Amino acid sequence: MTPKETPPPVTLACGEVRTCLLPTLHALDSSAAAEFLRLRADERVLLSERPNLYGRSPDTLTGIDCLLPSANGARIRAVGTVAAHAALTEGRVLQSSAYVRVRAAGPDHRRPWGHYLARPGTLEPFGRPPYEAVARGSLRGGRHGDLDVGLIADGLLTRLLRHPLLDQRPPLKSRRTRLRWAALPAERDEGPSIERFTLAEDELRTVRLRVPQGTPADEIAGLCEDFALHDWLLTAVVRILDGIRLGVADPPGEDRAAVVTALRPAVDHLLHLWMPRARVAHGLVPLWETLEDRPGFTRQWRTQVQRIRDQLALHAIPPPHREAPSIP
Repeated sequence: MTPKETPPPVTLACGEVRTCLLPTLHALDSSAAAEFLRLRADERVLLSERPNLYGRSPDTLTGIDCLLPSANGARIRAVGTVAAHAALTEGRVLQSSAYVRVRAAGPDHRRPWGHYLARPGTLEPFGRPPYEAVARGSLRGGRHGDLDVGLIADGLLTRLLRHPLLDQRPPLKSRRTRLRWAALPAERDEGPSIERFTLAEDELRTVRLRVPQGTPADEIAGLCEDFALHDWLLTAVVRILDGIRLGVADPPGEDRAAVVTALRPAVDHLLHLWMPRARVAHGLVPLWETLEDRPGFTRQWRTQVQRIRDQLALHAIPPPHREAPSIP
């Protein structure tokens, strides 16, 4: 690009986040996390110890030459690269994230790969796509052969889950979740907003956003990774509580021990991880307030945590002694 050339604006960003419990009995410390997340030898892993232990891998790029997903059947070809990275929170929760930004218009011919590699995480379409339809198609899932950033995120997650540092002995049972997102520009002088947040089947969540023009795609991805992390935590704790017998009057000793055994992993490995907005870009923090209002992430989290603590307190109290009935 020459110094006088102005890059075309970005009108759409989309991505997907996969979240799961790291399959190892003990959480990875900072040095092990750095080794685990070292995807490239030429770039270092970013580590942070405040406000909690967090590691992020360098970005990897995947070359793309395919059709964009579209809800109205439009067949728009785009070329460029998808950026992906992995993150580890407190050495316990693993996330893989892939995302891309799509420019408003592209050239009428394909350029050398060096051009696209110099613009990481960016797709250039041939022509001008119908961006509303592409956003809907991205959230819904395209046809076979269309752009699918979820496959790239899943491939990175699968690669990391085979790492020799992992003993494949997770401390509790949990499921993976997927959060698929799309962001379109907000109207002039308007702030960011969440247009829709849905929980679908097969552990899929979708988020449709509006963000100010010029918001970096990696900041939007970081926001959605924070959404995905806390949604996964809430889902995992709800399932732990759903899987045990609560409210049984004076359960026998074995049942009481089973409840404590089932609840303890949540206390040991999950409850201290709740820290929304810890690493969200300042301009996007207001979007968390939307989720706090509806569906009320932190409100539901506190309710579930209190239930766990109440049950542990109740099961720590010995059952009342019952005298055998007297026989006249």
